[in-house]
Amino acid sequence: MLGCRTLLAKNSLKRKRKRKKDITGNCKKKAKKGKDSVSNGCSELEESSGGRPEEEGDSDPELGFSLKSTALSQSHGVQPLGNLYLSPGVVNSRSTGLGNLQTLTDELVLEILGHLTDSHLGVLSAVSKSFYVFCSHEPLWRNLVLESIGGGFLYNGSWKSTYVSTKYPAFVAASAPGSGLRVRDFFSDYLFQSWLCANLVMKPDWLEKDNIVRKRGISVEEFINSFEEPNKPVLLEGCMDGWPALEKWSKEYLIDLCGDAQFAVGPVEMRLKDYFWYSDQAKEERPLYLFDPKFAEKVPVLGLEYEVPVYFREDLFGALGNERPDYRWIIMGPGGSGSSFHIDPNSTSAWNAVIKGSKKWILFPPDVIPPGVHPSPDGAEVACPVSIMEWFMNFYDATKSWKKRPIECICKTGEVIFVPNGWWHLVINLEESIAITQNYVSRRNLLNVLDFLKKPNASTLVSGTRDRVNLHDKFRIAIEASFPGTISQLTRKAMEKEALKKKPSFWDSVTDSKSGAFKFSF
Repeated sequence: MLGCRTLLAKNSLKRKRKRKKDITGNCKKKAKKGKDSVSNGCSELEESSGGRPEEEGDSDPELGFSLKSTALSQSHGVQPLGNLYLSPGVVNSRSTGLGNLQTLTDELVLEILGHLTDSHLGVLSAVSKSFYVFCSHEPLWRNLVLESIGGGFLYNGSWKSTYVSTKYPAFVAASAPGSGLRVRDFFSDYLFQSWLCANLVMKPDWLEKDNIVRKRGISVEEFINSFEEPNKPVLLEGCMDGWPALEKWSKEYLIDLCGDAQFAVGPVEMRLKDYFWYSDQAKEERPLYLFDPKFAEKVPVLGLEYEVPVYFREDLFGALGNERPDYRWIIMGPGGSGSSFHIDPNSTSAWNAVIKGSKKWILFPPDVIPPGVHPSPDGAEVACPVSIMEWFMNFYDATKSWKKRPIECICKTGEVIFVPNGWWHLVINLEESIAITQNYVSRRNLLNVLDFLKKPNASTLVSGTRDRVNLHDKFRIAIEASFPGTISQLTRKAMEKEALKKKPSFWDSVTDSKSGAFKFSF
């Protein structure tokens, strides 16, 4: 159910006189008890007419939301549901055009449409204006492109246009971006929200907090004692100095170097040339993210143009040789792309080095589940049903009052962040970015990893390898062979450490727990 806040009449009239635009309502989805706790807030932003690009200054003065300078008006004139309540006598064409299906939620309507073929969507879009809007929903056509065309597509400004121009080249002129019909009096929070999240600028409030510890030139011993051993994040400066990648990795260089090599992009593989063509045009809520674990095998030069920082060179998974799980990735994406909240695989720690661009990080310790995130009891699945931008809109401010507030930072070009095992983290690219990340196992984390790999549901928890069930035994045998006695030594130290925690302090031993007075023994 959606609850709407009333627009300030003064601001509304001022905007009408100044720009003569439609006023959008501000709506907020309230989660029902026991159901999805995602709230869906739509800011009091104005919808431009005629496809005119919005200036970055177009914003709500109280909420502080701004649209990107490249934002075009919502493709089909969809407005947030709050506008309906501010328009007496207006009937929502969304409902009238769906007939008996109007009782279904927008999500369910789109779920049903997702099972249709391209021709069925085309036929259904001619039934009514409402069906036209639903059948033109970009994620439907994105799925059709990725499923039927794969990574061999050439993005054409929108997913629908891309699909039509690839499958039916004769219709390319009619399917050009921006040529869709605009429907009057169509109100839908769900459809409007997707456009809104794709076109919002990150609020200054979301970027200003930087409470991570920053270090430059520290010794490996200090890193271990101050951060790796206590399992605390840190941002490291200066440890990428001398990387050839920092100077070389422009888009032009990478396209020329990689040629026809295919890289993992979501569920498909693409050439860098085609991916960059897409990313330069992408304006969607969840842009495709290039995240490839085999980049160094595909293009060996890429693996030679960076080096593992000195703090992370002990990687015990290396004892497995070619049987080790995936552990390093090249990451590329446009502004707005990124990773929603997750914990790194196999209980490993990680480091992430930014080669181009900048990234906003939010991290929560292992014992704090981020708002809007719902892990299953066994940890096998994590439901995070909102996009990254939607999480900022609806949940970020709530964390300001938490006792255990998140660690935040912006990691810029030439900086490396250490992500300890078990920490929840969200990452969003603030601009077009390229990074390298690696997961690793050191002696400080070896016992955690072994315990994780032998869990009863390891077949669902373990990732990055085909042999999930036997990985624990293989890893343990490899460690014993390469580093004899290490596991038993670490186990003994862990037991001694645990015993010290349980041992009463001097003051506890001389204090009477009942009366609070000192004990005297003569």
